Amino acid sequence: MLSFTHIEGCRLRQKGYYMENFSFYSPTCFVFGKDSEEKAGSLVKRFGGSKVLIHYGGGSVVRSGLLDRVKKSLDDKGIPHVELGGVKPNPRDGLVYEGIDLCKKENVDFILAVGGGSVIDSSKAIAAGVLYDGDFWDFYRGQWIEDALPVGTVLTIAAAGSEGSPDSVITREDGMFKRGASGDAIRPKFSILNPALTQTLPPYQTAAGITDIMAHLYERYLTNTEEVEVTDRLIEALLLTMVHEGPRVIADPDNYDARANIMWAGTMAHTNAVGVGRSQDWLSHTIEHELSALYDCAHGAGLAVTMPAVFTYEMSHNVMRFAQVAVRVWGCQMDFAHPEVTAKAGIEAFRNFLISIGMPKNFEELGAKEEDIPKLVDVLCNGDGRKGTISGFITLNEEECTEIYKMMV
Repeated sequence: MLSFTHIEGCRLRQKGYYMENFSFYSPTCFVFGKDSEEKAGSLVKRFGGSKVLIHYGGGSVVRSGLLDRVKKSLDDKGIPHVELGGVKPNPRDGLVYEGIDLCKKENVDFILAVGGGSVIDSSKAIAAGVLYDGDFWDFYRGQWIEDALPVGTVLTIAAAGSEGSPDSVITREDGMFKRGASGDAIRPKFSILNPALTQTLPPYQTAAGITDIMAHLYERYLTNTEEVEVTDRLIEALLLTMVHEGPRVIADPDNYDARANIMWAGTMAHTNAVGVGRSQDWLSHTIEHELSALYDCAHGAGLAVTMPAVFTYEMSHNVMRFAQVAVRVWGCQMDFAHPEVTAKAGIEAFRNFLISIGMPKNFEELGAKEEDIPKLVDVLCNGDGRKGTISGFITLNEEECTEIYKMMV
């Protein structure tokens, strides 16, 4: 494999676009390993919780006995708790409002999320809403979260990275707008990561998680900032880990070592440690959110269909960035005369990898419909206060978004 350093002189430079000033604050205590959920009570107590809302999704945490183990851990430390289950994939605002009311009524001062990214995102929204006099949805329209109840997590799927991030994504049921909010106040105080808890996941869900992790890495890799070699290399290392461990865990779901590497990679991908000092993309996530909001598909599965189309459309903006990841991660040979050939090869290699682990490749396999594209584009570009465009690595208008959706059919 050729080293990309041989073509550094061919990079496209934009004057003034060098590593940006940044502040990075990541206070989460990560507790990793087998049986680590048994430390939930002591961790809640350590971080000041005296009454806890246990927030979770469906029956899996009940059937597996995980919920009982967590409650016992709290009981052993004398910490009272109330429960709110029912979080769905692509979590809804209706349950968030219910959680806010419950916390206020019960004088809850700590929220413990037991589940995956949807449960954690819903917990963060509740945590922000409890201490806010207005409608929590203001945060999902762009208002920065300044204050929130403390949140802890017991992670059950490696995917969203919400266990270490300052971000949350919620779907508003009135209009089915899927939007994100951010603020260091909603970074979890602690996150319990036991890879063994992910061993019972269906292969499709595991693959969707792998895809989401890789998306978080690509969204940061596609930058208009030059001279960010440290974070480039960190992202590449995490992508290579997913390329290695993904097929291993699909072939052997009980492979604890593969599960462990994927889980930690998922956390590292989204703390933003690999995204500081650089502009980021996030167009694939923004475009996909309309698919999972409308069709309630797995977010990772939607990303598997969305990313190759978005990347192909974006590629001409900076061919050398796509060629770089093609060479360094996917082992493509550099075509010095025609770097776009290398860039396309890298995108295709990524697409084939996602297909190989069981992800859908087009609208039909995802369950999306071509006739819905006008609706998708309208909500994407104009819904809930947007003004006709979305921005990231490049800026897209309605016509361009329509073309990208059509590339997924």
